[in-house]
Amino acid sequence: MDLPAPPDPLPHPVVDTHCHLDATQELSGLEPADALARAAAVGVPRVVQVGCDVPSSAWAVEAAGRLPGVVAAVALHPNDAARLGDGLADGLEAIAALAGRPGVRAVGETGLDFFRTPDAAGQARQREAFAAHIALAHAHDLTLVIHDRDAHAAVLDVLDAEGVPDRVVMHCFSGDAAFARACLDRGAHLSFAGPVTFKPNHHLREALALTPADRLLTETDAPYLTPVPLRGRPNASYLVPHTVRFLADQLATDLAGLCARLDANAEAAFGGAW
Repeated sequence: MDLPAPPDPLPHPVVDTHCHLDATQELSGLEPADALARAAAVGVPRVVQVGCDVPSSAWAVEAAGRLPGVVAAVALHPNDAARLGDGLADGLEAIAALAGRPGVRAVGETGLDFFRTPDAAGQARQREAFAAHIALAHAHDLTLVIHDRDAHAAVLDVLDAEGVPDRVVMHCFSGDAAFARACLDRGAHLSFAGPVTFKPNHHLREALALTPADRLLTETDAPYLTPVPLRGRPNASYLVPHTVRFLADQLATDLAGLCARLDANAEAAFGGAW
């Protein structure tokens, strides 16, 4: 297993607000306990473990009960919701049963993905699932974690129709400054991952520049979206410092102060300390 070297530790702890420890193990062989230990050693002692279907959501709940520093998010990813077809109702029922379990802080990742699901029938199932997840967030006072790919206007339409929950996180924010403003106007936190470090993504850096300090989050989406300078290699929570240092440079702000702000924001976004 050829893992990247750890970056220098951060001067204050931060939270990886979106990772997939199970998928990280499958892709890179890094076992969850080892992944968490490596992350803690560089100043990332807490993570949000995110489900994408019923099995991974159940795994997230189990991990939150077993692994220190872990809380769970449970959901059907929009593309998984689209693929379920007539099985969507059963999948949503299973997620609803998990949403009330100990250690669950969020419903997600849910939302809309029109890039991988371009057909009308699949998009209709995504909208149905998204609305059902929003209802769960309201019912259980959970954070709503939104996956949005090529569906900015539709995401806002569903949110407005169903009512915006008290806590919303735009996972791996992918829009421009105008969409950032629309999300912020609805009270959302914006989470920036590896793509903000990619040279072509000027629109993400413009969105970052207008994000208020108290609405800013960071994440890995590990094992995906590895930041520069390691783009193309499997991601892991211990690589968060690369993105955090990039954010500090872009915002021309003190690294320790930014870390403290990100840490406090994560607690606010996910319902308190853990």
